[in-house]
Amino acid sequence: MNLYISDLHFGHTNVIRFDHRPFSDVKEMDHALIHLWNSRVNPEDDVYIIGDFCYKSDHSPDWYLRQLRGHKHLIIGNHDKVTVDCPEAAKYLESMEKMQHVTDGDRQICLCHYPLAEWYKSRHSSWLIYGHIHAARDEVYEFMKTRERALNAAACINNYTPASFNELIRNNEYFQQAGNEVPDKEGKE
Repeated sequence: MNLYISDLHFGHTNVIRFDHRPFSDVKEMDHALIHLWNSRVNPEDDVYIIGDFCYKSDHSPDWYLRQLRGHKHLIIGNHDKVTVDCPEAAKYLESMEKMQHVTDGDRQICLCHYPLAEWYKSRHSSWLIYGHIHAARDEVYEFMKTRERALNAAACINNYTPASFNELIRNNEYFQQAGNEVPDKEGKE
């Protein structure tokens, strides 16, 4: 199964405040993110990390990666220099690209950390899964809402858990309709 998540920001203290994350400190957040990941991901799953894996952490990226299940693919974001520059991290990643195209069932998907106005085959039924904007409700968010086949994989709107394609659809719809809170994973695939 393919799963998707962006903007985990492992080790980043300020993201707790920025995203209004429900964690008292970075140690609690890191522990919860690892637990949620491993409770969802099977060893054979492909997990696409759509940027900003860890940032300003006391731990190296490989410290996190070796604890996480599945085949991990990093789509490089603006806060991934430390991961890209870490030779040990590369041992735990199947791929590391600025943009990647994947097939999920019968869907063609472009993966990019940044929201895009157009992407490969966007006029021919392909999808975009992106990150970067977290749960912001700014002009970029308003524009991306108009894109028919674009999904935000931000951890903070996807229960801090890698999500399937169908879960991304549900979570994005819920986020647009109800606000920042996303329902629990009942009905998980």
